[in-house]
Amino acid sequence: MPVTPTNSEDVLKTWLAEEAEVMARLDAGPGPGLARPDQIAGKTGLQVMEGMLRGELPYAEIAKTLDFTIVEVGPGKAVFQGTPLQRHLNPLGTVHGGWFATLLDSALGCAVHTMMPPGRGYTTAELGVNLVKAITPRVPRVRAQGHVIHCGRQLATAEARLVGPDGTLYAHATTTCLVFELPAAR
Repeated sequence: MPVTPTNSEDVLKTWLAEEAEVMARLDAGPGPGLARPDQIAGKTGLQVMEGMLRGELPYAEIAKTLDFTIVEVGPGKAVFQGTPLQRHLNPLGTVHGGWFATLLDSALGCAVHTMMPPGRGYTTAELGVNLVKAITPRVPRVRAQGHVIHCGRQLATAEARLVGPDGTLYAHATTTCLVFELPAAR
């Protein structure tokens, strides 16, 4: 059983080690881009997400653009880790709300994705984000932890929390996703 770090420095070290492990697999794989239909045919959403995390399938380019990465998936769960950088700041010197929202939306959507059976897809219909504390350049990393609340045939809902290594809550969010049949591959 893994040991749970007890202080923020230990948590940050653990997060950085996990990130380095994931990035090594992603960098060794196909890199950012889109999976071909034959790569995902017959796979559940969880299998697709696990394949991406193993570096077997491309990951979304937005992760490179905004300096975040997926670090964990499981049934109804997705965790992303982000690095707030200078280029993500608003004119007041704090991280732009759009960065918060994109990181949370990724965790929410991918958590829902893990619940999709083969041939089913989803899209965000509603996203609600509550920013509760500013992220400044002094915050080294944050994690968006998404969890599915409900996944039905037509709708899925999920919630996520954006936290720092010291446990500080920076934001929380909810989503409603439309679930649908994917078009047949040509």
